[in-house]
Amino acid sequence: MILTGKEIEKEVNARKITIDPFKTSHLTTNSYDLTLGDILLKYKEKILDPKKNNKYKEITIPKKGFVLRKGSFHLGCSREKIGSDAYVPIIHARSGIARLGLFIHVTADLIDIGSHGVITFQLFATLPVKIYPGMELAQVSFWQPKGEIVLYSGKYQDSVGPKTSLSYLGNNK
Repeated sequence: MILTGKEIEKEVNARKITIDPFKTSHLTTNSYDLTLGDILLKYKEKILDPKKNNKYKEITIPKKGFVLRKGSFHLGCSREKIGSDAYVPIIHARSGIARLGLFIHVTADLIDIGSHGVITFQLFATLPVKIYPGMELAQVSFWQPKGEIVLYSGKYQDSVGPKTSLSYLGNNK
């Protein structure tokens, strides 16, 4: 069962869902719009190795915008910290942004119950596209689980800012 926008707001007020900062203007019929943070990460290495901590550079997105070149890959994040110990958040890209040639993939669109933090976005530009800090980039919906809840306690818990792959640390849920 998916929560409606009004139900999301009710559960935020009841503290069963975390969305911080929360703006009622970002509520939709059955989701909440997430905005792009100010920082991008770009890997520096030619070949990425999942068994090591790959080098990257940090880019601050200017208020006037930043052009992602065709074929470029960057990591960004939501300004909002989200999470829930009662519902399953699912992240979706906004279709209007995809129609501009910017593919937004979320590390895992199905967020674990109990995971709290900002969302890392994987941004792949199929065409040159300009992005801005604070632009609405994705949306989150919340789903009612069925069965025993086991809360997430993995390596990405309490994420702040975009996160590169931590696969070299192994699976530590």
